[in-house]
Amino acid sequence: MPFADSDGTAVYYERHGSGPAIMFVHGSGGHHAIWWQQVAALRDEFTVVTFDLRGFGKSDSSMPEFDGQDFPGDVLAVLDKEDLTDVMLVGQSIGSVAALRAGLMRPDRVSSVVLGHSLGGIGHPELRELAAADRAEAVKLPVVDRLLTKAFQTERADLTFLFQQMGTFNVARMQDLRNLDTDGPTLDEIQQAGVKVAFLAGEKDAVLGVKTVTRAHELLPGSHLEIVPGAPHSMYWETPGPYNAAVARLRRTLTAPEEAAL
Repeated sequence: MPFADSDGTAVYYERHGSGPAIMFVHGSGGHHAIWWQQVAALRDEFTVVTFDLRGFGKSDSSMPEFDGQDFPGDVLAVLDKEDLTDVMLVGQSIGSVAALRAGLMRPDRVSSVVLGHSLGGIGHPELRELAAADRAEAVKLPVVDRLLTKAFQTERADLTFLFQQMGTFNVARMQDLRNLDTDGPTLDEIQQAGVKVAFLAGEKDAVLGVKTVTRAHELLPGSHLEIVPGAPHSMYWETPGPYNAAVARLRRTLTAPEEAAL
């Protein structure tokens, strides 16, 4: 099994397919295996990399506590081990914060970052206020209702159960990732790094509203915006078809010559 060394921490990862590289960065309830519907759909056209942040899945979880500030280094350790460049990082929820920080740290390896259902921890007062208001409404709901639609839970009780089981393989928890938001990058810092950024959100996301994501896109010149109709916070799981199509489209668009993208 392949592992990368992240400052002495063993980080598990997998590499599938060939072509332009896409690396998925999971959120607080995930690990490398949650991307099963993405790997199968994308590996014929792209190099697809999945991995486990420290404290998750098969990565080292032996430390007494976890610091979210270490997670971007876990991303970069895998990219260095595989010597990948021109990579598109795709974050899911709070995993997007680690993805954006990793991209800004190493633009020589990361050409674009897709912030899935997240603002990526951008340090901007208006965006922080909007996101906090969205979270205040989200916490009123049971956890599963924040992540999957009621209809899906009813119609696909099997996949809903599997979704809930996925998180049981992790030692780290949501609180271990929260400090990733501390001292987030400014809009100017993102632009200066030269890394392309896209916001990817679901129309029915109960954690982060479409209006909030749209405002972030408006404030970040040159960013891209993809809103998937009918999709919830965990779009990669509930609506993999539209999600995979959006990811593939962004991978092609964000790496196309500027005149071809117009």
